[in-house]
Amino acid sequence: MRITLLSHFCCSVPWFRERRRVIARAGIAVYGKFTILNVNPYCEYKSMTSPKDERTDSSNRNGGSRNGSTKDVGAVVNAIQLLRHLAHQQAPEGVAAIARATGVSPSSAFNILRTLNNEGFVRFDESSKTYQLGIGLSELTVNLIGQSYADLIQPELERLALNLDILIVLWRITHDNHVSVIARGIPNVAHVDVRLDSRLPELIGACGRAIAGVRDLPDAELRRRFARLRWENPPSFEEYQHGVKEAQERGWALDDNCLYRGISMVASVLSDHHNQPRFAISGIGITAQHDARGLARAGDAIRDTAHFLERSLFPRNLRENAIDE
Repeated sequence: MRITLLSHFCCSVPWFRERRRVIARAGIAVYGKFTILNVNPYCEYKSMTSPKDERTDSSNRNGGSRNGSTKDVGAVVNAIQLLRHLAHQQAPEGVAAIARATGVSPSSAFNILRTLNNEGFVRFDESSKTYQLGIGLSELTVNLIGQSYADLIQPELERLALNLDILIVLWRITHDNHVSVIARGIPNVAHVDVRLDSRLPELIGACGRAIAGVRDLPDAELRRRFARLRWENPPSFEEYQHGVKEAQERGWALDDNCLYRGISMVASVLSDHHNQPRFAISGIGITAQHDARGLARAGDAIRDTAHFLERSLFPRNLRENAIDE
């Protein structure tokens, strides 16, 4: 069964709107084509019948266990904390300073650092009794060198899609005030699909609210740019502005049936060393499949992942140096 809908024509006819809602609730595979200013992505309802992979918990992304039923290995967690701390320092540090900064006991920090030094992952200076990152770490990153940001982020998109049962999309924020799809994570359920290289105005939808929150535009500028956006179910400027403020407070934004009727979206932004938004990650789902609690869970998980990726791709010490400059 295949049905194609054009937003400015068929979607204005009540029969087509109702037919689409019924199909969405039933989870029947159907193509829905939405067009705004002739540059919008194709959106497809897809049904996938393959068994779901075993789930992992996406709620804790800041160094915690991905699976709530497993327990982290303390020594490994401590080693990662020590390495992460050293990666953010401008100068070598002694064991006491490292232990104090990371909360790892001095004896554990000493033993872990000694082992890491033996493996070449940190370097110990005998004269100053200090540690810094070692050349051995380059061995672990050799396969990452030359990969694009999309390649590096892709595993996180797939993890989110499987855990949240929602399409996950990575958007690149362009220099001409648009966002462009560069990667996707596909869930194993009926879902909305967005084709690669699709473009939208950067301030529209959930991504737009999140980006506007990071840019913190003056009210007059925000109102001017909002007036040029085209929606299937337009929010008022006050509603849009409220969504921007919510995005600033909680770290993710929501678009519920505004950009497209029957489609709900949540999104969060990745900023670079200069605190400029570079990428956005959004979850896009059929409204009938996701209640308010599920969307909030997706928003929190996407925000936590975005923060993790921000720290990994644009490290804090570089961000602070860029701000100071």
